[in-house]
Amino acid sequence: MKPLNPTAQKVQDILLGLGTNSQVVEFTESTRTAQEAADRVGCQLGQIVKSMIFKGQASHKGILVLTSGSNRVDEKSIQRYAGESIARADPEFVRSVTGFAIGGVPPVGHVQPLETYIDEDLLQYEKVWAAAGTPNAVFELPSADLVKITLGKIVRVKPE
Repeated sequence: MKPLNPTAQKVQDILLGLGTNSQVVEFTESTRTAQEAADRVGCQLGQIVKSMIFKGQASHKGILVLTSGSNRVDEKSIQRYAGESIARADPEFVRSVTGFAIGGVPPVGHVQPLETYIDEDLLQYEKVWAAAGTPNAVFELPSADLVKITLGKIVRVKPE
């Protein structure tokens, strides 16, 4: 078996350190988008965990929204949960708070602690797939474990 890219290996090590049995899988093809990831691993689009980073307008804190691949995020709802206006983060901010580039941001292992919200729709699936640090690496885990390893708050993220 070919060794993992160093960034994907970092995520694998973090997952092991968190007590999961998840294994990072790398593809030669992209898993950058939710649809690409679902196609590669052969699961439903909704089982893909999209990591979306927002920035608190007043606090400048990083806010991570882990949403189902089939959902859009209602930013007004996230603003209510966060208690402040938010904006989508630019690539530089994403890298500065997570240590990862857009398209490969995993739900764990970030440079800074992030306020984290988890889409309630992810919990309807026994297993979900999330990015593992690069645009072609992912890992599978039970949806309940996603909550445990991120300490995220379960919320509704899609528009009413």
